[in-house]
Amino acid sequence: MERKKATDYPQELLDLFDRYVHGEISRRAFLDGAQKFAVGGVTAVALWESLRPNYAFAQQVPVDDKRLKTERVTVPSPNGNGSINGYYVRPAKITGKIPAILVIHENRGLNPYIEDVARRLGTVNYLAFAPDGLTSLGGYPGDEEKGLALFPKVDVNKMFEDFVASAAWLKARPECSGKYGAVGFCFGGSTVNKLAVRLPDLTAAVAYYGGQPSAEDTAKIKAPLLLHYGSLDTRITGGFPAWEEALKANHVTYTAYVYEGANHGFHNDTTPRYDEAAAKLSWQRTLDFFNKYLKG
Repeated sequence: MERKKATDYPQELLDLFDRYVHGEISRRAFLDGAQKFAVGGVTAVALWESLRPNYAFAQQVPVDDKRLKTERVTVPSPNGNGSINGYYVRPAKITGKIPAILVIHENRGLNPYIEDVARRLGTVNYLAFAPDGLTSLGGYPGDEEKGLALFPKVDVNKMFEDFVASAAWLKARPECSGKYGAVGFCFGGSTVNKLAVRLPDLTAAVAYYGGQPSAEDTAKIKAPLLLHYGSLDTRITGGFPAWEEALKANHVTYTAYVYEGANHGFHNDTTPRYDEAAAKLSWQRTLDFFNKYLKG
């Protein structure tokens, strides 16, 4: 199956899909709005199907990669939903103690794309833990549509406490050096920004197209931040200039990049919104940033 690019679609249709993915409109409303782009024998449903994730595209590191040890673990979360399940990745051969990175998913749970991101980190000598915020409802259901529908049904404050518990569990691993970072995408980017507010011991934080904390909360951030935004993602990127003022006012160490011509979700290589150039450049910057703060 051929991979489509964002440039194969009208921007208005991509923006409509973005609203659908983030729960602002229903699938029916998306299909109604997509109708005007359904030309030349292509139906609105076919457009919808073509914009959805295809996990055949996602795998950069095989599930059974010999360089890694992977396991499903359950982490206690007394202040959250009681416990949270996740995917724990580590190098097969570890010398001494190494740093760790928490990987936070988008707004549909722990899907194969996020698991692959965790494995990518494992191959460059990090411990990586990707918790599943949908644990209390049975976990990621193996289907994006179902995951999207389940997501708003989890108490958002309890889910955040589950991620806080995940961070504490990861830092306490006997193989962890005590230095730990977090990276997140979309909902996960917003969550990483919130974790930077909440956790004074977080060593480094990377947020991809994440929503911004209040100026008041920004004053609590101790960790250096790396922030990635897409220029076409006006819904999220539009909130950055005001936040940048708060970051500067509170002397927070941060670096921000806006990737020209990139949409929301540009790092996610399972959908047409994936932007290969922006994804690769931002990921290299992410690894350089973590190497500086976690391994330096």
